Amino acid sequence: MSTRKHTALPKVQILIEALPWLTRHHGKTVVIKFGGNAMIDEELKAAFAQDVVFLRQSGLKPVVVHGGGPQISAQLDKHGLVSEFKAGLRVTTPEAMDVVRMVLAGQVQRELVGLLNQHGPLAVGMTGEDAHTITATQHRPEIDGELVDIGRVGQITAIDPGAIKALLDDGRIPVVSSIARSQDDGHVYNVNADTAAAALAAALGAETLMVLTDVEGLYEDWPNSDEVISKLTASQLEKLLPELSSGMVPKMEGCLFAVRNGVNTARVIDGRVQHSILLEIFTDEGIGTMVVPDRPHASDGQGGAR
Repeated sequence: MSTRKHTALPKVQILIEALPWLTRHHGKTVVIKFGGNAMIDEELKAAFAQDVVFLRQSGLKPVVVHGGGPQISAQLDKHGLVSEFKAGLRVTTPEAMDVVRMVLAGQVQRELVGLLNQHGPLAVGMTGEDAHTITATQHRPEIDGELVDIGRVGQITAIDPGAIKALLDDGRIPVVSSIARSQDDGHVYNVNADTAAAALAAALGAETLMVLTDVEGLYEDWPNSDEVISKLTASQLEKLLPELSSGMVPKMEGCLFAVRNGVNTARVIDGRVQHSILLEIFTDEGIGTMVVPDRPHASDGQGGAR
């Protein structure tokens, strides 16, 4: 009996440490942007699915938003279509859009739904087209002072979170592909998944937005230092935006938009670390970078005391 007690006790202590966060986050919506290495590595994918199900079984309401850059590139290659980027965005011809839609809704999303549903009848896949969840118009980036046509790349104009809320109320885990219906021309649009996750987090009144990346967080003085900024306010982040590497810009702009539009905290976390989501939400050791509003909300409760 004494041996059993001895081995079980550390497990109990770990559960007890999570109690304040379980209490604080109970019933709250968490939007998670799934991307980077965690989408490709089999072990990380499985750990991600476990984390999301754990959140759901702990009384939180997780929503997963995903893109699929590497998978899209691979399929375009197979179809003999060239991947071209302008202003950091994929030029999306009508032919390429068919592939994007097929990969996101038919491959990446299906796999993720399957991994989550190994744990029970939980996940439901959808795209931004469903129930008018995400509406967009064509996005024309400015390059050298001129607006450039890059095809079916969308800029979000409206979010209708009704279908997602209904799924959450039913105890399901919505898994959303970042494809939008068109506001004005009957097409569908490829939308940046970081941007889509931030817009959904705001529309859902989420407690937190979590963006998985392939870095440890936002670096203080990259490349001179690998010191990660653990916490900063919206205004501090806004000042840093012009200095950031192009890959981090949509992620950090998304975090900024979220906390400026009612989301309590937005976090960029290292998706290469197994169970990084649980580490961030349920322990004192919060990893990555947390963005908070300039004036904390009255109900502000943050995982990872910093």
